[in-house]
Amino acid sequence: MAKADLKTKPTEVSVAEFLAAVPDERRRAEAAEIDALHRRVTGCEPKLWGPTIVGYGSYDYRYDSGREGTMCRGGFSPRKAAMTIYLMGNYVNRQAEADDLFARLGKHTTGKSCLYIKKLADVDMTVLERLVQLSWDVMNEKYPT
Repeated sequence: MAKADLKTKPTEVSVAEFLAAVPDERRRAEAAEIDALHRRVTGCEPKLWGPTIVGYGSYDYRYDSGREGTMCRGGFSPRKAAMTIYLMGNYVNRQAEADDLFARLGKHTTGKSCLYIKKLADVDMTVLERLVQLSWDVMNEKYPT
């Protein structure tokens, strides 16, 4: 099966311009902080994936169904309701560490591969950086470059 025609793919849109255009001043400042965190952890320059995801690195995946695609290894989106951080790693062998970090993070909610934070002031930034690092490490173990 060929790669699906995905909406979320890297674009040539400037990440700096995208982040500068975030309408809410606090969310814009938080986005700059999350960008800096990801750059430290990943060592990658970000790309804008689709219209709103600031992504770092990439990996190719293939589901059992045969569906294939490419996605960023990690990233975030400064959405109006919450900062969405994409933690792509499946923590199988490191679940206890992930659970401990989520327990210590502070005020947040989660989805399948998403961490939602309404205000960065509500979380421990050291713990957040460790979560991003853990996700990045797990992705690099699963999808070596």
